[in-house]
Amino acid sequence: MTKLSILDLVRITEGANERIALDRARDVGVHAEKWGYERIWVAEHHNFPSIASAATSLVIQHIAAGTSTIRVGSGGIMLPNHSPLVIAEQFGTLAHLYPGRIDLGLGRAPGTDQLTVRALRTSHADAERFPQDVATLQALLGPAEAGQRLTAVPGVGTEVPLWILGSSHFGAMLAAEMGLPYAFASHFAPAALIEALGLYRSRFKPSKQLDRPYAMVGVNVIAADTDAEARRLATTQQMSFANLLRGTRGLSQPPIDDIGTYWTEAERAHASQMLERSIIGAPDRVADGLAVLVEETAADEVIVVSDIFDHDARLRSFELLAQAARTVG
Repeated sequence: MTKLSILDLVRITEGANERIALDRARDVGVHAEKWGYERIWVAEHHNFPSIASAATSLVIQHIAAGTSTIRVGSGGIMLPNHSPLVIAEQFGTLAHLYPGRIDLGLGRAPGTDQLTVRALRTSHADAERFPQDVATLQALLGPAEAGQRLTAVPGVGTEVPLWILGSSHFGAMLAAEMGLPYAFASHFAPAALIEALGLYRSRFKPSKQLDRPYAMVGVNVIAADTDAEARRLATTQQMSFANLLRGTRGLSQPPIDDIGTYWTEAERAHASQMLERSIIGAPDRVADGLAVLVEETAADEVIVVSDIFDHDARLRSFELLAQAARTVG
């Protein structure tokens, strides 16, 4: 069976607050562990009123503290926003607190708008250094070398597994060159999925961390007891994408009966393109959609986003998905 994981956006919903969002993410981790998910990741986003995972390493710690076996990590840390030394220290600390359970997924996008990029004191040049920064981070997490003057403490010797995240050819080629696992963000940018996976696999060079390519595919999945209910739950995410296109960033909204009354035709077309790979429906439909995705991509692992307003309905979606995944080879 293809491994199944969760990317939690740590959404702040209308009527809730940041603490509730963080505790709900932890609760998802608790249930996901019970249902057999491989890992739960959270992503670095800044200046989003509806996302509470800006301090990503702290959110990882919160989830890891409430669970015992599931892997917890970043999907991802936007490395140009940080010094590799600081990230090595943060994730080295996590690795000592939760040995064998921490992942470090890395991206080169800022995870925010240009105003916030300036507030983070980063620039376009920082993104250009991404390959070098990944190599530096990998060295800082590796064994200490004789005469080494700069050491990440904690961090050195932990060898926290690194992942390269991406939605284009760049990340695929970097992951292949460095011999690292690769996660493609087809949950919001599906256009280059198949080409990127092909590049990654054809150019892969074995490394100390990984002897063969390992590809994870991101996908939106919203499961419910009926197709109609799943489609209704999906309107929360559809509204979020429409709002993003409008340049508005409000809290996550409850589902509506008719998404056609909310967005314009242009917004629908654009959002539908970004959400093209979504799997929405009752368990049988979800199982079929998952099987098609795995067959088409040969994914070693699927990481799922389920952007659902109601927490109980979201847990139910993950439970139904875990059941459906057992029928997929």
